[in-house]
Amino acid sequence: MNLSLLVIFPLVTALAVLLSKGLKQVRGFALLGSLTQLGLAGWLLKSYQAERASGNLTTNLFESNTPWFTSPLINYHIGVDGIAIAMILLTSVVVVAGILVSWSMEKMSKEYFFLLVLLSMGAYGFFISLDLFTMFFFLEIAVIPKFLLIGVWGSGDKVKSAMKLALMLMGGSALVFVGLLGIYYNVHSFETAEVIRVGLTSGVQKFFFPFAFIGFGIFAAMFPFHTWVPDGHASAPTAASMFLAGISMKLGGYGCLRMVSLMPDAANYYSWIIIILATIAIIYGAFATMMQTDLKYINAYSSISHCGFVILGIGMMNKTSMNGAVIQMVSHGLMTALFFAAIGMIYSRTHTRMVAQLGGLLKAMPFISTVFVIAGLCSLGLPGFSGFVAEMTVFMGSWQNPDTMYRFATVLSGASIVVTAVYILRATGRAIMGPISDEHALLADATWNEKLASVLLIAAILVIGIAPFLMNQLIVPSTDILFEHIGKAITIK
Repeated sequence: MNLSLLVIFPLVTALAVLLSKGLKQVRGFALLGSLTQLGLAGWLLKSYQAERASGNLTTNLFESNTPWFTSPLINYHIGVDGIAIAMILLTSVVVVAGILVSWSMEKMSKEYFFLLVLLSMGAYGFFISLDLFTMFFFLEIAVIPKFLLIGVWGSGDKVKSAMKLALMLMGGSALVFVGLLGIYYNVHSFETAEVIRVGLTSGVQKFFFPFAFIGFGIFAAMFPFHTWVPDGHASAPTAASMFLAGISMKLGGYGCLRMVSLMPDAANYYSWIIIILATIAIIYGAFATMMQTDLKYINAYSSISHCGFVILGIGMMNKTSMNGAVIQMVSHGLMTALFFAAIGMIYSRTHTRMVAQLGGLLKAMPFISTVFVIAGLCSLGLPGFSGFVAEMTVFMGSWQNPDTMYRFATVLSGASIVVTAVYILRATGRAIMGPISDEHALLADATWNEKLASVLLIAAILVIGIAPFLMNQLIVPSTDILFEHIGKAITIK
């Protein structure tokens, strides 16, 4: 399969949206393009599984390498492993759901859908890149639409939120770039395979790893660089919130994971710091969420906590925990996209996100209320949903480290589940259950496009929750290969 199609089709879709006439054409091109992306992702998965079944154990499949520049040496080098495919599948599902949820967007609809599609193109390019500079290039493409989507179509103090998000993420990009330049000037290549083959000295790794890891960590809402998340999510339009949490934050987690594979000595050396920061994010995010009264802020702060599990799994430095980190990235992307979709549906009808002003919505909007409850149950880790599989895998991997500090961090992180249950059940009880006010009694339930978007996300959540072996079959071989590259640098303490 030609992986460039994952970049070409979104680009063609974006151009078609810009050239279209009328809202109907804009919607049609955007939806058709997103469905094509989903079809390509499914075809990629099938082709990948067929290659593996035939005995092809190459680290990355469907590779293509085209020179961009000779000095410095930069190649358009692409390829995928199971981890990248998991991220591509997540992106394609969230894109379709986001387009469907935005069906009623009429304000500058052409520009709005263009930016959504452009963001997805950046994400696909990032996940398939095997050249570090190319990866950075697509990372930056994914940043620009976020600023505009919030600044133009957002709500509340949208300009301030957009500026804060842009400055924080650009700062993260700057740190990433410093780390990548450090790798290049020591290996004389941006190729990930070449970096692994040649290797970096322990001193070089320890100096440049913090730049790259913290830079990507800012995208993944790593404590204490998480402050852009609540305001950014709260001010963003519904689909933009879905894309930010479901896709953009995964760029950071994926980047952190790749930096560990390229600089394992430094990752092992700094692992205790990573674990402390991840544990603080998990606990802080959970308790901060309890204090929120706005549904979007509740989901935004909970995302800080849930993304902390991704960083925790990576920092524990063993295969089980890293498998859990990957599953958590996919699970959180689906779950938080569903949550933001449900919140957006509620807000578009009630014109409020304040929990105290809601109540009894199950009577007027049974479908939307059910979607909200399902998203909440996945968030608190109920068995049968993807959240349970992801968090339990991280906990199991974390407990494999016999070091007292590591296990204490695992216990603290596990205790956050109780806090999560409190704020989820409380928000659900107040907003969905109980008596309904007269002004909300006659509200309309979900439309066909909202139902389709919700069903798509719920189906993906249930597949991972009920049949986790499907996800494991995809990512575990790639994690095994990753650990072969890391070698003795990663040991169970």
